[in-house]
Amino acid sequence: MNNLHIYNTLSRSKEKFEPINEGFVGIYVCGPTVYGDPHLGHAKSYVSFDVVVRYLRYLGYKVRYVQNITDVGHLTDDADQGEDKLEKQAAIEKLEPMEIAEKYTYNYFRDMDKLGVQRPDISPRATGHIIEQIKMVEKLLENGHAYETEDNVYFDVSSDESYGKLSGRDIEDQESGSRIDTASDKKAPEDFALWKKAGDGHIMKWPSPWGEGYPGWHVECSAMSTKYLGEHFDIHGGGMDNQFPHHECEIAQSEGAFDQPFANYWMHNNMVTLEGQKMGKSLGNAISLDQFFSGDHELLTRAWDPQIIRFFLLQSHYRSTTDFSEDALSGAENGLQSLQDMVKTIDRIDPDEAGNETYELEKLRTTLESKLNDDFNTAQAIAILFEELKAIRKKISEGDVPANISEINEFLHNFVDGVLGLWPKQEHTTSQNDKTEQLIELLIDFRNEARHNKNFELSDAIRDRLQEMDIKLMDGPEGTEYKIDNA
Repeated sequence: MNNLHIYNTLSRSKEKFEPINEGFVGIYVCGPTVYGDPHLGHAKSYVSFDVVVRYLRYLGYKVRYVQNITDVGHLTDDADQGEDKLEKQAAIEKLEPMEIAEKYTYNYFRDMDKLGVQRPDISPRATGHIIEQIKMVEKLLENGHAYETEDNVYFDVSSDESYGKLSGRDIEDQESGSRIDTASDKKAPEDFALWKKAGDGHIMKWPSPWGEGYPGWHVECSAMSTKYLGEHFDIHGGGMDNQFPHHECEIAQSEGAFDQPFANYWMHNNMVTLEGQKMGKSLGNAISLDQFFSGDHELLTRAWDPQIIRFFLLQSHYRSTTDFSEDALSGAENGLQSLQDMVKTIDRIDPDEAGNETYELEKLRTTLESKLNDDFNTAQAIAILFEELKAIRKKISEGDVPANISEINEFLHNFVDGVLGLWPKQEHTTSQNDKTEQLIELLIDFRNEARHNKNFELSDAIRDRLQEMDIKLMDGPEGTEYKIDNA
């Protein structure tokens, strides 16, 4: 079906994409922890995977895209210690944790919609899949990959000889670099929580075979991805910062529970930086997407259109670092305007104006697809698109419209809109006054037709109703004119 190659973090190489089931792709991408507004780092990840899903569908695959919502279990140190991030934010805002989850889930989808990110087919929540997570923990205990303590259940990393294969870390590295308290109830510091006992002050908790508690952060993705995509599926994606420990732990849990490979291809997008430092909520330097769209932030001099943000992010490869500056956004704005002006020029051409010379559309299609087939290289695809559209527009300006202009336009819709999500916004050139005038003229035409058919009751009714709206009709030898009183 294609010659798509994906850089697989698991093998540290580009591999030809071969789906498990012909014609179908199952993809799971780690979604947001909903305790704050989405920022530019989130945009990079979800715009990148949006293009991945769009392109797979462009290639003809039926895709099931699953992206979770983390609304419990993600602790403040990203491991097994600290407060639950939602509970901490709930205390700050003096709301219930689920109010926090609802608020920021809404904000997340609101901002992704503005960026043109298509919604996942399934957006499961951790709190809605507690039963599945408990069953997975039970399975891991049964298979000898987990152990109980007085309060908690942990995954036994020593039971998994392949642990570390995604990140390239061995257990010694993990022990020496661990932030986990070695005096805890764990057998070893690298072991991670599957289920934690809830203290008296913990709000989010559920009954389980191990008492009231809540799941560890990692287990939710294993439970939900396998529920909707099967125990062995095609692609797992997420941010590079989730590679360890989150994704490493997912692999260990899933393969320990089901005794088979988890995901065939692991994709990780790189981060967005500000002056070389990662942007993130926990670092205090994140600019929310809503602030970008409104311009309401001390680091911003103006508001930025969501399409500019999207174009800015697609100008770099998803595995490359994207360094933010307003100068870079200004450059993206100019580039996007130029691209969309060229697209609009082609889109407006009447096919009847086509000449005899045919443009080599298949060559353009093949070249653009070759760039996206090379691990979704949107930056190179956009650069090629620019050059070719310039050439097409030049021909049009010289009066040499390609014979296959309709096919060119159809392809641009499929690629620029369908894959990149960068189609020019709908232009509303007709003013409200123009529309009002058109409606009055339409009613006059109806009235004239009624008079012609001697349906004077209807024609008088139209005249009288318009009169009630201060629109006076004046019949004369040249036809019917109108006047809007108080206009």
